[in-house]
Amino acid sequence: MKQLTKLGVPVGIVLIVIMLVVPLPAFMLDMLIAFNIAGALLILLTAMFVEKPLDFAAFPSILLVMTLFRLALNVSATRLVLLHGFAGKVIGTFGHFVVGGSLIVGLIVFVILLIIQFMVITNGAGRVAEVGARFTLDAMPGKQMAIDADLNSGLIDEDQARKRREEVHAEADFYGAMDGASKFVKGDAVAAIFITVVNLVGGFGIGVLQSHMPISEAINTYSLLSVGDGLVSQIPALLLSVATGLIVTRSVSDEDMGSDILSQIGKRKAPLRIAGFAALSLCLIPGLPKLPFLLVGGLMLVFASRIDESTPAEIALAGAGTPDGGPAAPSDSPESLASEILVDPLGLELSADIIDLVDATTGGDLLDRVKALRRKIAGELGIVIPPVRTRDNLELPNSTYAITLFGVEVARGAAPRDTVLAIGDMLNSLPGTATREPVFGLDAKWIPAEMRHQAEISGATVVDRASVITTHLSEVVTKHAGRLLGREDVRLLTDVVRRTHPVVIEELTPVQLSLGEIQRVLRGLLDEGVAVRDLVRIFEALSLRAAVSKDVDGLVESARMALGPALVAPYLSDGAVSAISFDPVLEQNMFESLRSSDAGAVLAIDPELGQNILIALSNFATAAENTGARPVLVCAPQLRFAVRRLVEPALERMPVLSYSEITGATSVRSVGIVTGERAEMPASLAVMA
Repeated sequence: MKQLTKLGVPVGIVLIVIMLVVPLPAFMLDMLIAFNIAGALLILLTAMFVEKPLDFAAFPSILLVMTLFRLALNVSATRLVLLHGFAGKVIGTFGHFVVGGSLIVGLIVFVILLIIQFMVITNGAGRVAEVGARFTLDAMPGKQMAIDADLNSGLIDEDQARKRREEVHAEADFYGAMDGASKFVKGDAVAAIFITVVNLVGGFGIGVLQSHMPISEAINTYSLLSVGDGLVSQIPALLLSVATGLIVTRSVSDEDMGSDILSQIGKRKAPLRIAGFAALSLCLIPGLPKLPFLLVGGLMLVFASRIDESTPAEIALAGAGTPDGGPAAPSDSPESLASEILVDPLGLELSADIIDLVDATTGGDLLDRVKALRRKIAGELGIVIPPVRTRDNLELPNSTYAITLFGVEVARGAAPRDTVLAIGDMLNSLPGTATREPVFGLDAKWIPAEMRHQAEISGATVVDRASVITTHLSEVVTKHAGRLLGREDVRLLTDVVRRTHPVVIEELTPVQLSLGEIQRVLRGLLDEGVAVRDLVRIFEALSLRAAVSKDVDGLVESARMALGPALVAPYLSDGAVSAISFDPVLEQNMFESLRSSDAGAVLAIDPELGQNILIALSNFATAAENTGARPVLVCAPQLRFAVRRLVEPALERMPVLSYSEITGATSVRSVGIVTGERAEMPASLAVMA
């Protein structure tokens, strides 16, 4: 069956070409004409029932084949009419019965069909196909960027991104093909005019001059058959033209065309009521029949009275109450007040004018992206962050959003309505408001959304508002992941490990470490940007270390040692790590100044020496980053925690690793050695000083 399907279309096209040169008997021509009309009707109905144009992606090819088939039928019919004065019963019926045997009536009907097809449907469909192809091709870069943004924010995975890219390319190919296929429809209409004129003149000439028929008999024999042939070919041609118009004007939805039209026209009471009363008022005009307008107007008013205009949100709000379906609790009940005084661990507040970002009815998908962000953070860091409480805040300035942590604002940004963020260096030619990208501080500009394509052409990276907010939220969550890890979260993580490695948990807790101590260790790892996905190895290392000491710094270091190469992997480039180290003399002085405190190990060094170390680290890091490297600071394992406490306030993004932790690199590339001598102070540190 599959082989027959593959061979069916090629064989059919070959037979169509043969029809152009080989005469067909009248009976076979009748069968093929019937197939042509039924096939055109089937294509029209298929075009009406598809949910989106790409569901009928083969339509341009079908249109070409059906046009060629119809022209082959015209040639075969012309041959029979001119040779035998008979072209089957179908054409004869259209020439005599359908138009009443009148050549004038037949020509008028034929011309009207041509005008409808050529001047109205074909021209309109061709123009829509041309504009659709142009806009689809122009929108491709923006759609690709949107897919990349959704992929980076975690809203979709790789498979979904690949599928969406394929759909973008398929859509561009489809509208490009439809632009060309519409030319076939227009050409077919022009060809029908010439074929009919040739048949009329040729048939009349053959009848009068060659067969010596009277003029009236020649008209009845040849001219009416030529008109019948034209009408038989124009009916399926008109059906295919309508199908072309339906396909290129079809918008994407979840329903077929009939369901969309009926649901959208019958969605509001007011239009039906006005139309119904207008139809009834026409009965007042003298001379007009009353019954048709009374029936039409009455039906419209009846339908209007049965429409329910309640939105899904209103229905859900009306049905909201207690879980058992009873009335909602009073707003001043203890339960309600208790829920209001609780502080949300993570919140996102929006000013009133950008609430459209969370309104699904207007295309806002921020809530979906935030949900996807939680999945992404769980996959990257190994923790489940609490739900993000999103709400409006009338006190925020217009176009502003704020990110809160335990009720305290920790970050703020802007997202003006009807704009997109263009990031790059060549932004002076674009209108908009200059700003800085909230995560990396890059030069950026909020530009009108309609300028997106122009910005992409100029080389800028264009990001929509929801992606900007989601990326900023991701950065805040990653930075404060340790604070967001609560005791209940630790309980959840240990229960997950218990299902697969029960012995590990039985040895570790509660005998050796409590949940609170495990929480402090995991927070220490997260504060340094270390993912805690590999909980089994972390817990095994903690179990061994806890038998010797329960010092938090020591527990964190033992967990880092267990993770091994995973710590240095993010900073590798071609297997090499770019390292900044201390001069041996300076490192020895640090050993001697190492002191214990309630907060852990600290370096009791001279403030000026500490300032010189930070200045040198900043200079080396800036120079390395300008070459595209991601430098790390390496030191002895015993000093690592104390050095981290020294560096973190001034150089938050500087990773600090021990010598044993960079063993996962195939080579170490030195980008600087800190000696502690005085160096030029960078601007960022000068502000802190």
